[in-house]
Amino acid sequence: MPILTGHPDESEDWVEPDDVPRPVVAFGAAMTDVGQLELDAHRHRKGQLLLVQQGALSCEVEGGLWMVPPRSAIWIPGGALHAIKAAGALEGYNAFVEPEVGAALPVACCAVSVTPLLRELLIRAARLPLFYEESGANQRLVAVLLDELACAEVEDLHLPMPVDARLRRIVDRMMAAPAERGTLDGWAKVAGMSERTLARLIARETGMSFGRWRQQLGVMLAVKWLAGGASIQQVAGDLGYESVPSFVTMFRKALGTSPGRYMAERHSGRG
Repeated sequence: MPILTGHPDESEDWVEPDDVPRPVVAFGAAMTDVGQLELDAHRHRKGQLLLVQQGALSCEVEGGLWMVPPRSAIWIPGGALHAIKAAGALEGYNAFVEPEVGAALPVACCAVSVTPLLRELLIRAARLPLFYEESGANQRLVAVLLDELACAEVEDLHLPMPVDARLRRIVDRMMAAPAERGTLDGWAKVAGMSERTLARLIARETGMSFGRWRQQLGVMLAVKWLAGGASIQQVAGDLGYESVPSFVTMFRKALGTSPGRYMAERHSGRG
């Protein structure tokens, strides 16, 4: 398929993948400046793998928010309602998978680490004609692509999103001004409930304590900002940390490595 160079709904190159009778339909996407790209909530009959090579995007899928930095991808099962947001330059690949050939793939949305092999398979698949021959080398390429996706390592870049309207007000405010640390009691007052009620409600809806949820939000935002070119110092300040070392310690505990090394590994995966 041709490289998609604009908004999917506005590009002459766009073909609805659900309408293409092939087990896997893949294409590349290169957008030098998407501004603030927002794709409203929608569904595909086919499962979707979205690989990011440059930039970062976020995807909200029925009760969860996923962040996708460079060298990572998100798997969205067929039929899942999802909305996508991105800003700045964005480059990557999409693959849409027929449900009957994707039985071994995850049944729930997840962020996955992209191996060099999986990336090259996606690139090769995106170069196939739209209605490619389903035999020989093409058939083997699709089979290996599905096998590699099925064994991809899941990444912890997921933030459970509450559905309670009072909690969503808190979430929206925290995401708009993450440097506002605040106490649990202070946020409870914002929501018009007691501290105990807030703690119990957020645990029930997200499976996390308030403190753990807020830390995970910080990790997600940090990955997004770092992928966009922000410095570690900028990110630490924007998240309300008093010092860079305290932010680095939090990041390392959450993702197992420092923010500098984390992003270096992602950019080294490009090429």
